[in-house]
Amino acid sequence: MMPFSLHLVYQMKEVFQVKKGLIVVDVQNDYFEGGAMPLFKPNEALENAIRIQADFRAQGLPIFYVQHAGTSEAGFLVEGTEGAEIHAGLLPIATENEFVVRKTTPNSFFETDLGEKLKAVGVEQVVIVGMMTHVCIDSTTRQASELGLSPIVIADACTGPDVVFDGRKTSAEDLQISFMAALGFFAEVKPSYK
Repeated sequence: MMPFSLHLVYQMKEVFQVKKGLIVVDVQNDYFEGGAMPLFKPNEALENAIRIQADFRAQGLPIFYVQHAGTSEAGFLVEGTEGAEIHAGLLPIATENEFVVRKTTPNSFFETDLGEKLKAVGVEQVVIVGMMTHVCIDSTTRQASELGLSPIVIADACTGPDVVFDGRKTSAEDLQISFMAALGFFAEVKPSYK
């Protein structure tokens, strides 16, 4: 039998444990080799996201797959095309714990039912992975923070492209570092589980 104080610690840990949910943002075919908008090392981000997905599934925790439905004007993630499909390596399965959320803007919460779905299953904290770091991961993380969901961003399960602004190119690696540093004000930012 455990000493009383240790038993109490274990009971309190169970009482105060926060239910987590995984948000997988825009891990879609167009962001991979052969797609309309290939990103920097998307397969590495995918592999890390798959490990996190497996961990959430093993714990029976909910997973929310956000799928961007773009227009033909955007030129990528165009709704109804193969490029807009969720990558085969990270497909949802038909269970009561996995949900697909369709979005049309960078913010996964804006004009979607993501917030309602999170609330319906009692999620109090979100773990965020996906694509693109500087757009959808950024806006989704900031909104999750504003909603009190204490986001955790898994840095190496996210990626983006090289970008050009005002005639100057920023590499995807530098972009990643800059955005993860900034997101540290809104979320816990850490590497994937090793």
